[in-house]
Amino acid sequence: MVSDLFRIRDHVADFDDIVRDIVARSEATRAKLPMVADVAYGSDPTETVDLFFPRQRKARMPVHMFIHGGYWRMFSKRDYSCIAETVTQAGAIAVIVDYALMPSVRMAALVEQVRRAKHWVLDHIAEHGGDPAQLSVSGHSAGAHLATFLFNEGDAPSGVRAALLLGGLYALKPLQASFLRDEIAITDQEVADFSPMTHRHDPSTNVDLLVGADETMPFHRQADEFAVVLRQQGLWVARTDLSERNHMNSVRDLGIFDSEAGECLTTAIHGSASN
Repeated sequence: MVSDLFRIRDHVADFDDIVRDIVARSEATRAKLPMVADVAYGSDPTETVDLFFPRQRKARMPVHMFIHGGYWRMFSKRDYSCIAETVTQAGAIAVIVDYALMPSVRMAALVEQVRRAKHWVLDHIAEHGGDPAQLSVSGHSAGAHLATFLFNEGDAPSGVRAALLLGGLYALKPLQASFLRDEIAITDQEVADFSPMTHRHDPSTNVDLLVGADETMPFHRQADEFAVVLRQQGLWVARTDLSERNHMNSVRDLGIFDSEAGECLTTAIHGSASN
C-alpha cells in the first residue's frame, strides 16, 4: 500500500498526544490570559474570534491574526488559543479566528469568512487598543492556505504587513488524489479558484514560509515553489525549515515563545510594527 503523504497521522507517530497537549495548553491559556471571547465578525454562528491581550497593555498595540488548520474540516479556534501565548508575550493582541468547516460549506465560504474576519479587525481592533496599521497574520496547514487570501488580489488593499505561513498548502490539485477525496472532495473549480500558487499577492506583505524539517516531501515542495512565485511577484520572502519538527509539533511550537517557530512568529509581529 502506497503511503498517503498528506495524511498527517500516518507520518507523526505521536499525533494524538500532540493534539491533546495543544488543547490542554489552550485551556490553560484561556484561564490565565486577559481575553474577550466569541466576538462576532459576521452573522453566522461560526463567524467569531477570540481576542487575547498582553498583561501589560499599551496604546496602539500590534495585532496578530492566527488561522488554525485541520484540512479545512476539523479543529476550532478554541483548540489553538495557545498561539496567543507567544503573540501576547511579543506585546501584541492575538486574534484567533474561527470559521465554518467543510464539507458542510465549500471553500469559497471559508475564504470569504477569513476575509470578513480581517476586515472586522481593521475596522474594530482600535476599540480594543490595537493598531490596525500594525496587522500581521499567520496560519498552519489549511490555515496557512486561507491566510494567503488575506493578502492577495481578491482582498486588496490587503493591510497585512507580514504573514507567517507554516506547513501550508498552496496547490490544491494533489489533494484530489489524497485521503481528502472522500472527506471533502475538492472540486476542479476549487482547485482553479483557490490554489494560492495561481494568485497574485500584495508586494508590500513580507512572508515567512515555514516547514518542519521532518514534514513529508509535498509540504517542502509546495513551500519552495510558492516562495519562487511570491518572489517573482515582488514580495520579500524567507523560507525556513524548522529543525527536528513535524507537522504537529511545529504548530505547538508557535505557542512556545522561545522555540524556533515562536521566535519566527515574534519576528513577524515586530516586523509588521511601525517604527
